[in-house]
Amino acid sequence: MLPKEVNTIHFVGVCGTAMASVAATCRALGYSVTGSDENVYPPMSTFLEHAGIPIQTGYREANLDHRPDLIVIGNAMKRGNPEVERALDERLHICSLPELLREFFIRGKHSIVVAGTHGKTTTTSLLAWVLESAGKSPSFLIGGVPNNFPDGGCRLGKGAHFVLEGDEYDTAFFDKRSKFVHYLPDTVILNNIEFDHADIFADLAAVKRAFRQLVAIVPRRGLIIANGDDANVREVVAGAQARVRYFGLPEFAGYRLSLPGEHNQRNAAAVAVCATELGLSREQIQTGFDTFTGIKRRMEVRGEAAGVTVLDDFAHHPTALVETIRAIRLKYPQQRVWALFEPRSNTTRRNIFQRELGEALALADGVYITRVDRLNELPEHERLNPEQMIASLRQQGKPAEYSANAEAILASLTPQLRQGDVVAVFSNGKFDGIHEKLLERLRVTA
Repeated sequence: MLPKEVNTIHFVGVCGTAMASVAATCRALGYSVTGSDENVYPPMSTFLEHAGIPIQTGYREANLDHRPDLIVIGNAMKRGNPEVERALDERLHICSLPELLREFFIRGKHSIVVAGTHGKTTTTSLLAWVLESAGKSPSFLIGGVPNNFPDGGCRLGKGAHFVLEGDEYDTAFFDKRSKFVHYLPDTVILNNIEFDHADIFADLAAVKRAFRQLVAIVPRRGLIIANGDDANVREVVAGAQARVRYFGLPEFAGYRLSLPGEHNQRNAAAVAVCATELGLSREQIQTGFDTFTGIKRRMEVRGEAAGVTVLDDFAHHPTALVETIRAIRLKYPQQRVWALFEPRSNTTRRNIFQRELGEALALADGVYITRVDRLNELPEHERLNPEQMIASLRQQGKPAEYSANAEAILASLTPQLRQGDVVAVFSNGKFDGIHEKLLERLRVTA
């Protein structure tokens, strides 16, 4: 359906970060927006309430009684969902979130798609802010919460550019292509390629195939900004019809960035190349870098108590863990670093990275691993074995423990902490609110 034919939109799975941000943007544009979700809790629930979007808790056929003009189906929805089934039975108009973005927001804009296994959220946020600080008023979709844009991760700006975080995850139950193939890319930033998302990709070859689909739809007049130090990236962009410009750490030379770590310098290098291609000066780019204040859940300081700093980070892939722990050590030199890890993603719940996860966590001074999320859904031979990782860490002389929940971790960890320690919580979920629980214990004992 074309935007002009739509007045009412219903989002099934509205509390996802991207879904909520897009729903709020649609509401701001004047559409009548409703939504439903099983997991209705802050911060997304309060964000949607402030946007004036009513949320139904739970999925029910009755949530579609108002017969919306368009129903947006979240990519976590499956057959059997009551709203999905009613929409199919009655041939109501449905689409995926990427399709909505393409037809309602992206057409007519210069689409810049930021893709890769790691660094998408930071790179997208940084590029959007560099353009914003230069007065370009970009549109953007960011799969996180950028501190520089307090109104959320989606905005329809007045400028010519639309900056999108290009996720390789599949689009919907009825469209198993990667989300980014819908985004009409004029410019692509390709940071890196590794195996991830073990629930939908069989192997690294399948991941590369998805990225080749993205490369294949960049027009001849377009541009691919590719990490020249990544062999998988070079392989994927070989034969591209668009112009390819490689980047690496040398492209960061002469710039400053407050975010620590070599991985963030690479992210910034890609942004600098892209912004230069769009006509910005080095001074404009540096101004954006100087005023960038980061993203929630990326080495985010959640608080300090009794001289202990508690960080929250989204890292859940071995490479991301390695780079983040290294960056923490750069920011907090000579301080003990404790890593608390929740194996929750569809890749880390499996034993694919059994050895690599242990090696990454070994970079910390002490390690706690909690139970693997939804372990019963996996065959026994596919499951991550945290006890094995803990045994290996202990052999290396590391304090390490496997604990069933946050309370058990805190009971063991808190007495060992001393002033100056850094506790880094790694999870793509809530980890049972362990951040605030730890800070509260430390305040009581201080």
